[in-house]
Amino acid sequence: MDASDRLFDRALLARRLDRAAANAHAHEFLLARVAEDFAERLSIVRRRFERGLSIDAYHGLLSRRLRCVPNAGEMIDAGISPRLLCACSGPTVAADAEALPFAEGSLDLVVSGLSLQLANDLPGALIQLRRALKPDGLLIAAILGGDTLTELKQSWLAAEDDVLGGASPRIAPFADVRALGALLQRAGFALPVADSDTVTVTYADPIALMREIKGMGASNVLTARRRVPVTRGLVQRACEIYRERFAGADGRVRATFEIVTLTGWVPHESQQKPLQPGSARARLADALKPGFGAAAPSKLEKDMPD
Repeated sequence: MDASDRLFDRALLARRLDRAAANAHAHEFLLARVAEDFAERLSIVRRRFERGLSIDAYHGLLSRRLRCVPNAGEMIDAGISPRLLCACSGPTVAADAEALPFAEGSLDLVVSGLSLQLANDLPGALIQLRRALKPDGLLIAAILGGDTLTELKQSWLAAEDDVLGGASPRIAPFADVRALGALLQRAGFALPVADSDTVTVTYADPIALMREIKGMGASNVLTARRRVPVTRGLVQRACEIYRERFAGADGRVRATFEIVTLTGWVPHESQQKPLQPGSARARLADALKPGFGAAAPSKLEKDMPD
């Protein structure tokens, strides 16, 4: 991908993650939620995952949680921030989701916690992850969805229009759940599933939210961002609009985070497959006729009292 086509400045992202490393534990609430969800999902799978990878692993929270799941084996943390990798507790690899160094079919499990939304080529990244997985390998990825930070986005757009007469890119364009589910299929994953969870958080004021985002290392890394410092007047106007539109009765402001969780398996002969065309034993036209199948009542019908 040509540099001019890159939506995100990944080098800037790495620097910001490095700066956030010292206090990462204070801003991990969303990742902690994802880690618990992943652990629950993994624990109900009836197979063991001997070798797993956490890509863009932040400070290793996800891997630490998954190592407590009985059917999870070795977990490797990979990322683009050297300082965050130093905070991980297991084996680490300096690697970017956009250029994985792992051999084809070398992993049983890949997880990603709230990072792939900042990949410049998400379809390409998913294809790389699928290739690194063995047949019947599993991908679980949490990605920030389209409703994430909608309040902040609206407030900045309105403030820039008021103060500057036009808006600049400030918040990443997150994909919706249907588009993300389609990307799994496009990347070659079988049994793809995408589900969405909306998390609403309240803050004392918009500045507290902005500090949280900065503390996560997740502030604006758009390549097309405005390259001049933000003025005090612009920040004040954005905060005023935020309070006017999104404050509760107690004066606290809300912030929305949409977490889209993707799961997909690398195709394997043991997996369930749809029936072949023409293999049905009854015609659809017959099934739509009144009385079709009446001789075989359901269990519910059998158990109903007279």
